Amino acid sequence: MRPCTIALLAGLGLSIAQLSAAAAAHPKKTPPPVVQPKEEPQVPSLSPMIKRVAPAVVYVTVSGTVPAPVPVNPLFEEPGTRPFRGAGSGVIVDAVNGYIITNAHVVEGATDIIVTLADDRQVPAQVKARDERSDIALLQVKSANLVQIPLGDSSRLEVGDYVVAIGNPFGLQHTVTSGIVSALGRSGINPDNFEDFIQTDASINMGNSGGALVNLRGELVGINTAIVSRTGDNTGIGFAIPVNMVRTVYEQLLRFGAVKRGLLGVNIYTMTPDDADNLGVSGVHGAVVSQVIEGSTAESAGIKTGDVITSVNTQPVKSAAELRNAIGLLRAGDQVEISLLREGKPRKLTATITEASETQAADNAPIHRGLAGTELVDGEGGVLVKSVEETSLAAQAGLRPNDVIVAVNRAHVSKVKELRDQTKDARALWLDVRRGARALLIVVR
Repeated sequence: MRPCTIALLAGLGLSIAQLSAAAAAHPKKTPPPVVQPKEEPQVPSLSPMIKRVAPAVVYVTVSGTVPAPVPVNPLFEEPGTRPFRGAGSGVIVDAVNGYIITNAHVVEGATDIIVTLADDRQVPAQVKARDERSDIALLQVKSANLVQIPLGDSSRLEVGDYVVAIGNPFGLQHTVTSGIVSALGRSGINPDNFEDFIQTDASINMGNSGGALVNLRGELVGINTAIVSRTGDNTGIGFAIPVNMVRTVYEQLLRFGAVKRGLLGVNIYTMTPDDADNLGVSGVHGAVVSQVIEGSTAESAGIKTGDVITSVNTQPVKSAAELRNAIGLLRAGDQVEISLLREGKPRKLTATITEASETQAADNAPIHRGLAGTELVDGEGGVLVKSVEETSLAAQAGLRPNDVIVAVNRAHVSKVKELRDQTKDARALWLDVRRGARALLIVVR
């Protein structure tokens, strides 16, 4: 050791021996082992599926003109038009040809349509065809590098299945919400429409119309179309058109430019449990034939009043709405196998569907917007209410199954046809109703 080092240690009052002894008494501590972090479990996420599907959902903006309100004083003011702007969503179903499905009401009256893609490209679109009664429209854009969505099978959906809504609520592009299938087979939401809605609690707001409802595999199972709300905002009750109905309408719009609806030629209502008991077929669901139109396909096929139709082409029919949808979405000339019960015994018949004329379509349309979702038949001394959808305007006003409507807007009615004539163009319905021994006045606005 060099002298300077010895002098320094001595100056501190410690000898080499003392330092060695101190080191022995206080050995150097070993640092604690490093704790390796445990591998985090994989957290479930919808992100991978959304990344695949979202580019197929587009933002649709529309503009055009509509008739202006009636002038306060027509002597000094002339009615004209006023511009409007609107927005909704759409789903690319054919990337090669640029075909997009949206709601018919989104593009109603539009003269200019702009589609904004997921990568913010904006391209003009044209309406190829639209069908108001299913609320489906087919648009086309000319653009490269589009992404289309795979179509699922809505018949496999069950209440409780998880679903995701993708759209553009309030102009907030590519908003994703999730929920479950709350119910299936809903109808009576919109007048004059063919309806078999999927109900969901996935948040749907204004601007979601025409957007995608997808399952967890990223398949399109519905087109979002409507909500139940007093304010226009989400209340947890949204509706989507099942993709199987969308597919049928899309194919007809593509091929014919319109939907050529089939006609069977029957008046029907949904069989109630009491009806089933009276017919000796407890537990059976179907549509009861209350009238067979003379000279119709139904008459030629051998369908009779009182028959209970239970399936069409092996697909179960549980209500009048389901039968109406099944027949209405078939093409004229199609042969259809109908299973029914007659006096409790099963039968199978074959019918060739005819095309409904405009007059026949009008005759089979819902009577009035205020009575959409009700099933009405000729009764004793009035029009019998066979059933009422819980979400319909009529149900909210207080109309109930087994009520008998004896007058509307102070005019007596005894048949459905008379009720149809009296309610035409009426803005409100004042219904005189007989409920058992009670007389009620129900106002539907």
